[in-house]
Amino acid sequence: MIPGGMLNDTRATQSLEAQQLAQGSTHVHHRLKRGWIWKQMFVPEEDPTPRIIGQIKSDSDRGEFSIKYILSGEGAGDVFEIDEYSGEIRTTKKLDREEKAFYVLQAQAINRRSNEPEEPQSEFIIKVQDINDNAPQFQNEPYVSSIPEMCPPGTTVAQVTATDADDPMFGNNAKLIYSILQGEPYFSVEPKTGIIVTSWPNMDREAREQYLVVVQVKDMLGLSGGYSSSTTVTVGLTDVNDNGPDFQQHLYTFAVPENAAVGTTVGRILAEDGDVGMNARMTYSLEDLEESSTFIIQTDPVTQEGVILLAKPLDYETKRRFVIAAEAVNDHVDTAFLPLEEFTDRTTLKIVVSDVNEPPVFLAPVYEWKVPENAAVGTVVGSVSARDTDTVNSPIRYSIDKRSNAAKAFKIDPNNGTIIVAKALDRETINWYNVTVDAMETTQNHLSSSVVAFIKVLDINDNVPRLARDYQPYICEGTQAGELVQLLSAVDPDDPAEGHHFYFSMVPEKHINPNFTIRDNQDNTAGIVARRSSFTRKDRTHYLLPVVVTDSGSPALSSTSTLTISVCSCQPTGHCPSSGVEALALSMGVSLQTLLGLLVCLVTFTVLSILMLILRRHRRKQQEELEVEVKELELPETVSQKVLYYEQPKVGGEDFSQLIVPLRPHPRRKERRLKREDVRASIRMSLRESHLIGPEDEVFRQFILDRLEEADQDPCVPPFDCLRIYAYEGSGSCTGSLSSLESNPNEHKPEQQVSNPRPNLVRLSPWYGAGDEDTVF
Repeated sequence: MIPGGMLNDTRATQSLEAQQLAQGSTHVHHRLKRGWIWKQMFVPEEDPTPRIIGQIKSDSDRGEFSIKYILSGEGAGDVFEIDEYSGEIRTTKKLDREEKAFYVLQAQAINRRSNEPEEPQSEFIIKVQDINDNAPQFQNEPYVSSIPEMCPPGTTVAQVTATDADDPMFGNNAKLIYSILQGEPYFSVEPKTGIIVTSWPNMDREAREQYLVVVQVKDMLGLSGGYSSSTTVTVGLTDVNDNGPDFQQHLYTFAVPENAAVGTTVGRILAEDGDVGMNARMTYSLEDLEESSTFIIQTDPVTQEGVILLAKPLDYETKRRFVIAAEAVNDHVDTAFLPLEEFTDRTTLKIVVSDVNEPPVFLAPVYEWKVPENAAVGTVVGSVSARDTDTVNSPIRYSIDKRSNAAKAFKIDPNNGTIIVAKALDRETINWYNVTVDAMETTQNHLSSSVVAFIKVLDINDNVPRLARDYQPYICEGTQAGELVQLLSAVDPDDPAEGHHFYFSMVPEKHINPNFTIRDNQDNTAGIVARRSSFTRKDRTHYLLPVVVTDSGSPALSSTSTLTISVCSCQPTGHCPSSGVEALALSMGVSLQTLLGLLVCLVTFTVLSILMLILRRHRRKQQEELEVEVKELELPETVSQKVLYYEQPKVGGEDFSQLIVPLRPHPRRKERRLKREDVRASIRMSLRESHLIGPEDEVFRQFILDRLEEADQDPCVPPFDCLRIYAYEGSGSCTGSLSSLESNPNEHKPEQQVSNPRPNLVRLSPWYGAGDEDTVF
């Protein structure tokens, strides 16, 4: 602190002093000649009471108040005030050093009389004095750290750092001390640096994996009255391989049925390891004491369990128990913590096979036999055998699956499994049979199993060779002797083991064929060769050539095919036409001109036939139209036809009697057709005659009888009576109807009194156009 002194009026000296004060210097060198007299001024922070903190004064001030002091600069008038008469400076409000540590101000001394500066303007500093008003604060929270387990004491865990906003150059306000509140005796902290280290040996992650260390920091070097704060450091222990695998049981027992499939999981074992991650990985192995290798073990990568799997089929009747040693070994070994043998552990497995009722087992997985195709019915093909592996040993019954023996070519003895031929075989139809044989227990659950028997049918030379196709050879006119006419080949359904070999020849004859010969090429082909030249169609159009094909079987079989060799007028290229009119003429053995003539005749005959058919249809149509006109003149069939006989009524009230004769229907009645003109003429004649005669007249009666007899004797109509109606009565007659139509044949009408001796006049209308003549009788 500067107690006081005189200041020169030079600004450079004042500025240097200000810098020295700002840097906390306690000793300032002043010039010997000074014009200002003042003391170093300090303001305690956080003091709310206004107070005088110092005084500035010119050495020319004699106390006469003749000098006026003026203050300017940082905080002048706001934070600081000056007494213009005495030069005393006082604060107006409390200050905070953490916001602003010092203020730079300027002072002036003005002569009140002359209003001139008494001293040059001088610059000075007011420093805010620090107090312990801030607690230390930890930086970079939260703190998380990890160290390997089993690390030695003194291993650095982490470093915590705290800061204090107070002035570190003034007193002990910002001097910090670190200490452990929680975490001892495992951890400690260096008091000045805040470095946390381990202080406990052999910290085990498997015992405790995480620690919470609470660190406290205090200012004032930890003295009373200071501020403090704390933070928590999370310390985790990372794993090291300090534990080996450990089986919890010395003996594991499992049971598995004898029919379990290969790959079935028998059980799981686990060797516990307190470590984690790669330090806990292990590999299991089996040491089969009986060396059967029936089981294998695999490590589950997720649970680190040993999975025991079945590697071979089991048989309760053969072996019922297995004793196996299992071993677990860590994959990663660290001998810094444990000896090598501590990373391995062993246990014993006991696997018991349980009995299961199993189906019969065939002695062979598949059967294969051969049988010749000419084998007789009843020939033994082969035999299958199965046994019951259970302790009961049930009898076995054999059968053939019908689906595999659809042709019913084989039978099996149900007791001994012998398969025989049941019907004739033909290799060319079926050369392989896949027969499924079933074996079933006759007792208990009737369990069954099946096996496939492959039966190959061996070939026998039982098919004759034939030409490969239907050859149609031809020879061109002008072919020279020795030229090839046709190349032949043959086929045979048989399949000899050494392959086919065919021999071609001609049918032996008394005389040598002068036209053609067959040349065997010794490669299952042969050629037809011309023996002479000058083949012409004029001489002959076709030649027949028998060809004999013989196979190499034992016994040898042969067939004879007759080929028709046509003589052809070949085209310049040597090709014989095989289609068109010319080819048709050649195949028929006629010339082209003759064939064209036949075609013209055929076309002419077809045209004449069509014309005659059209004419015949035209005539039939005319006849049908005529029949339709005649049919219009016939009586309707719905009218019941009856014949009526009646007498002339007598004068004096005598009655006339009616005789009704019923008609006989017949289902085969033919309509008698009359021409329209004949019917009209007959009606006119009857009407004229009825004017002259009455019903009692012999002529009238004879006319009726003749008509009835004509109807009865006519062979063209069915034998039932009909009424020939020549006219119909008019309506309104008081005597009623004279006809018996729609009347009951057994019914007699009552007698009618005739008041008028003259009979009632009835008008008969003409029928079918005879309306010009009216007849009254």
